[in-house]
Amino acid sequence: MTGSRLQRELKKREPFDLLEQEVNLNVLRTSDLLHNRFGRFFREYGLTTSQYNVLRILRGEGRPLPCLEIGERMVQIVPAITGLIDRLEKQDLVCRRRCEEDRRVVYVEITPTAKKLLKRIDKPLLKLHEQLSGGLTRAELKEVNRLMEKIRSGIEENDPE
Repeated sequence: MTGSRLQRELKKREPFDLLEQEVNLNVLRTSDLLHNRFGRFFREYGLTTSQYNVLRILRGEGRPLPCLEIGERMVQIVPAITGLIDRLEKQDLVCRRRCEEDRRVVYVEITPTAKKLLKRIDKPLLKLHEQLSGGLTRAELKEVNRLMEKIRSGIEENDPE
């Protein structure tokens, strides 16, 4: 079978109808592979990728944040941020407190237990990022970043919401 690598991987007999179609499917397939690999990595530490993302946000901010703000900063959008925070709280990785001025607002704070866990994860995670970059040069990595940002900008500009 001739054709692109993606066409062969998908065992697609005919070429793609559009180059844009092939590019989008390539991005989705790559994203799925990355998501699965990161998922396996974080499971070794008793976390999901979304839970790690919450902890990363809280540690990086250095102060408690409202649930809604955490949701806005997530790499992958999570529809049920409250459930995610519930699970982290049960693991003693975050704690919650209500805002005194506005009781509707709930602040989430990272715990010392979570900070220790993140410290254990940091170096192996950086190594994984390097491994998963596919041996790209720095210039190629910058170009991939630029192109992904350009795709997202186009999506955001054309989003009817």
